[in-house]
Amino acid sequence: MKFGIIKERKNPPDRRVVFTPDEIIRLQKKYPEAIVKVESSDIRVFDDQSYKNLGILVENDISDCDVFFGVKEIPIEFLIPGKKYFFFSHTIKKQTYNRKLLQAILNKNIELYDHETIVDQNNKRLIGFGRYAGIVGAYNGFRGFGIKYELFSLPKAETLQSKDDLISRLKRQVLPNIKIVLTGYGKVGMGAKEILDGMKIKEVLPSDFLSKIYSEPVYTQLDVLDYNKKLDGKFSELTFDFYTHPEVYTSDFERFTKVADLFIAGHFHGNGSPDILTQEMLIKPDCKIKVVADISCDVNGPIACTIRSSSIADPFYGYLPIENKEVSYTHPGAIMVMAVDNLPCELPKDASEGFGEMFSKHVIPAFFNADEEGILARAKMTEKGELTARFAYLQDYVNETCNL
Repeated sequence: MKFGIIKERKNPPDRRVVFTPDEIIRLQKKYPEAIVKVESSDIRVFDDQSYKNLGILVENDISDCDVFFGVKEIPIEFLIPGKKYFFFSHTIKKQTYNRKLLQAILNKNIELYDHETIVDQNNKRLIGFGRYAGIVGAYNGFRGFGIKYELFSLPKAETLQSKDDLISRLKRQVLPNIKIVLTGYGKVGMGAKEILDGMKIKEVLPSDFLSKIYSEPVYTQLDVLDYNKKLDGKFSELTFDFYTHPEVYTSDFERFTKVADLFIAGHFHGNGSPDILTQEMLIKPDCKIKVVADISCDVNGPIACTIRSSSIADPFYGYLPIENKEVSYTHPGAIMVMAVDNLPCELPKDASEGFGEMFSKHVIPAFFNADEEGILARAKMTEKGELTARFAYLQDYVNETCNL
């Protein structure tokens, strides 16, 4: 089995990689029959020489490989017919801008395995960059808070080397006794929590967060039933009920807007779930939230002030609730929004190391044990020029004519 690590070619450049040099060495020790080649790249966070120093093959042409691993979408002209590819295709939600990509994959008889489709038997995602999105997103939230209130100036995360560097910079700052609300208990939310805990910010219960006054910064972490309630007023403590019947719930987040200063959004928002932070909440004079770090970054979704994604180069913008429009974040009535949609790119080394470890643990064994756990079978989106049964719902999306 020949595995190929491809060069990232999407713009803006992405320095992440599926496998670090050390991870490839571990992989080859465990599976001596595996041959791994790395396509030469001048942007990868681990340069060519770092692979060569460990005896790993680095070549300009790795087209003889059977399976290719990448991070971002691959330009259509670089797709090799008849091969197997793993990368984030951003097609499983019928994203219009990538319809041509999926059409080309089918036309080229390519087997596509999207990183997002790599799940266990309970459909729980096994790999991803969510933790690092949470880490960088929380850092950016504090960076924005310092800028908004002219309290301190933090360097961009992309100029630092690791999570520890981010925490070290944050711990040097003096925060007022603000209240921070964090949503989400998944990889994103728990990544953000790593930053808050690393800063030694006190965690408090949601009930205390709402009712008590503190002389130091505090934060609370919310699960779905902390910020949603049933429309009929009946009490529920079963999160399963919310995920099964989200339509019978409505947001109860407004009580947190009255006491929180900084909102770090790290939740997963499923189809049919109620909006969380609405324009109506933000308009109210008792809304205290002035900085929102929307790590989940669902544009025009559950967080009303996230009206567009932002970039690593220009991460902040202002949202004027009363007019539902973008303004400068220096506007006195603006909510400062951080909605970068590729946050892990700011910590490419840490993110690559973590991703590779997960990939080696959950995916690589399937190539050598006849896929005994069904990992590859569940993840495979295309085969022999057709969508697999699991992804047949994309057929109408594929059949549509591209207007881009």
